[in-house]
Amino acid sequence: MTHAPTAEPDLPEDDDPRAGATITPYRDGPLIVRGDFRLVDQDGVEIDPGRDTIALCRCGKSGIKPFCDGTHKRSGFSAPSAPSRPRPAARILREARRTDG
Repeated sequence: MTHAPTAEPDLPEDDDPRAGATITPYRDGPLIVRGDFRLVDQDGVEIDPGRDTIALCRCGKSGIKPFCDGTHKRSGFSAPSAPSRPRPAARILREARRTDG
């Protein structure tokens, strides 16, 4: 894995805050996970994805959950790739919980 130079050139790769996974929500589609990640089920049992880049279902209709099988295209799933107003994720979750209850 190649990284751009950091402000601290002697920083070991494991301590590089940019090392690890990048998760990209695709508009009207899955979450694409790239890089060094570990996928586990709710009990902590590791799921072997068999590759370094995976697509995780975001529509809830995939037949191979947690992976995407393209069902979102046929089901009319719609979601943006980012919040309409950039906000910290913790604040988004608090606001969502407040409106749900």
